[in-house]
Amino acid sequence: MDVPDQHARASADAVLAGLDPEQREVALAARGPVCVLAGAGTGKTRAVAHRIAYAVATGAVDPARVLAVTFTTRAAGELRGRLRQLGSTAVGGGGMEQVQARTFHAAALRQLTHFWPATVGGRPPQVLASKVGVVAEAARRLRLSVSLPELRDAAAEIEWAKVTQVRPADYPQESAKAGRTSPLGPDSTARLYAVYEDLRRERHLVDFESVLELTAAILAEYPAAATTVRDRYAYFVVDEYQDVNPLQKLLLDGWLGDRDELCVVGDPRQTIYSFAGATPAYLTGFAAEFPDATVIRLVRNYRSTPQVVALANQLGRGGGDLVAQRPPDLMPEFTECGDEQQEAATVAARAAAMIQAGMAPREIAVLVRTNAQTVAFEQALGEAGVPFLVKGTERFFDRDEVRQAVALLRVAARSASAADGPPAQVRAVLSGIGLTSQAPGGRGRARERWESLASLAQLADDFFTAAPQATLADLSAELAHRSVLGHAPAMDGVTIASLHAAKGLEWDAVFLPGLTDGTMPIIHAQTADAIEEERRLLYVGVTRARKRLQLSWALARSPGGRQTRTPSRFLREVRKHPPRGNDDALLLRLREWRHGLATEQSVPAYVIFRDSTLELIAERRPRSTRELAAIPGIGRIKLDRYGAAVLALCAQAPSRATG
Repeated sequence: MDVPDQHARASADAVLAGLDPEQREVALAARGPVCVLAGAGTGKTRAVAHRIAYAVATGAVDPARVLAVTFTTRAAGELRGRLRQLGSTAVGGGGMEQVQARTFHAAALRQLTHFWPATVGGRPPQVLASKVGVVAEAARRLRLSVSLPELRDAAAEIEWAKVTQVRPADYPQESAKAGRTSPLGPDSTARLYAVYEDLRRERHLVDFESVLELTAAILAEYPAAATTVRDRYAYFVVDEYQDVNPLQKLLLDGWLGDRDELCVVGDPRQTIYSFAGATPAYLTGFAAEFPDATVIRLVRNYRSTPQVVALANQLGRGGGDLVAQRPPDLMPEFTECGDEQQEAATVAARAAAMIQAGMAPREIAVLVRTNAQTVAFEQALGEAGVPFLVKGTERFFDRDEVRQAVALLRVAARSASAADGPPAQVRAVLSGIGLTSQAPGGRGRARERWESLASLAQLADDFFTAAPQATLADLSAELAHRSVLGHAPAMDGVTIASLHAAKGLEWDAVFLPGLTDGTMPIIHAQTADAIEEERRLLYVGVTRARKRLQLSWALARSPGGRQTRTPSRFLREVRKHPPRGNDDALLLRLREWRHGLATEQSVPAYVIFRDSTLELIAERRPRSTRELAAIPGIGRIKLDRYGAAVLALCAQAPSRATG
């Protein structure tokens, strides 16, 4: 493309400056269908922002006609910020502030509100912030006795049905095909769905799914509206394309019409929302849908160390291995614990040690599979004096069901009789508010409520096992104490979050505890597809870590319990084939040397060098004192005591195989 003048050429060159070869290729692919397969930590937002800026700088596109679509307001804000920065530096203004970066729902709602009076007629409908109230009224009309968690789960099922374009009459059959489970059963859920839709229309309300569906319908049925939108927007970018659902794809097709000016960005290995209707099929099938598409892979990972990236590549199972760009650091650590209490205490102690060594608490995260797992880590971090915050859910003692249970236990303690022992009294209280012997079906709010109550019951069992003479009043006092610990100020704290809530975030150090079969993969992941999604979820967790990664599991739930659990099958796979290759022989010799020295000096082996330090030595193979001193974990004293012996072992090691 000819750049009209010298100033424009300089702006275009400035946009390309600092990009790696693959990112530069994305920026240069300024027109036509483009598919960017962007691995974790590869700078996809940077690549997309520079592509838009380059297209504007070269005159390939009018910035006012660009629509970039994201899934979260945070991602949209980040993209707008990058575009503003490029506009004020590289592009020299250039109207970059005219580029629209919005979520699917925000973009659709603006169009629906604008076109409604001229197409459907009358005032636009009101947006329903939450389905639960209308679902509750639908349940009353049907004379269904439904708890609040079950209402929330039914609302989630309605959402899944709507984004996948499943109508109420087809819900039982289609939900069975998709392996869906609802606490209400398929037939009751279908009837509830139908009445919900009737009530919504009667009251002139739209939910978020209806916003997308109605906007797509207006574009399909009213040519004037479609022409207006297509005149307004001619250049589309969609982020996180692996998370697009059928309803979003329907709207996107309406925006595009018969054009192909579409750039999509995503990573099939980070598809973790299939349960909500997302599908990677649109991303993986992009080249088939657009035969002339340019497909570019971003593989240079700027986030994580080579050790973390190597583990991620093993979990990722192909699809283009990531190539680490950071310098080496410690190997990921695998820790087996006797029980969950010991595991939580180990995580808390290691987090405290990191903070003591200078790491900011906000740069540390504990990522768990289910929200019910957070209680143990809240407690352990609180007792260790480590500030923390819980992301994506309430702290354990702030949850409605836990507050209710603690209050009822306090009342029960004042009137407890000696006829029943305290553990039985606890079970009676918790059973009265929903704790059953079996978990409810599905994976929604009803399941989370049950898991919270089950965690509280287990906490009580552990308390009375450790103190057999304790009373219900003693337990109430203990719960009050734990609640206070959980409310400790934590402005700059260790993040506790679910793996789903952690997507898109990153920390210097990440703990991934609870990695046993039944939790990772989760017990209700029964199909091959569901288990693969669990693998991708662990991959997302691993790739959140910049420098330090700690993976752990507990053999028993409680102290003294039967140690019948097994490490996650995903861990068994990666530990069976650790990503060290030709360094294994040297690592073995280093461990033998350390063992002999530890025996001679009558000290634990870790006093000489920790496993992680030996692994780094084996990987880097230092040839001089200076190179050895650069390895984390080797200070001046250890360098003086053991440096010569270590360097001799490295010099004797056979050279790495090539080819």
